[in-house]
Amino acid sequence: MKVTSIFAAGLAVALLCLSSIVFALPEDTVNINQASADEIATVLKGIGVKRAEAIVEYREEFGRFESMEELVAVQGIGQHILNVNKDRIVLTE
Repeated sequence: MKVTSIFAAGLAVALLCLSSIVFALPEDTVNINQASADEIATVLKGIGVKRAEAIVEYREEFGRFESMEELVAVQGIGQHILNVNKDRIVLTE
């Protein structure tokens, strides 16, 4: 009886973990070539309003971003911020 209870508990934990993987929602993304500073600041980790405004200003001055790596040219954006947010950044629709 004890072995059955342990097995049932283990099975329940495994199913719970599997269901969280299967039903996980995709992370939020933001198109940095179209989004407002508020949208960028809301979606990207480690990016506040000031850095988001710098991204928008850079885009307005130099045109659309052709690659994510271009973000490191924006004051206050480093490789770490880019790595943390690589799955959240979109360049096209």
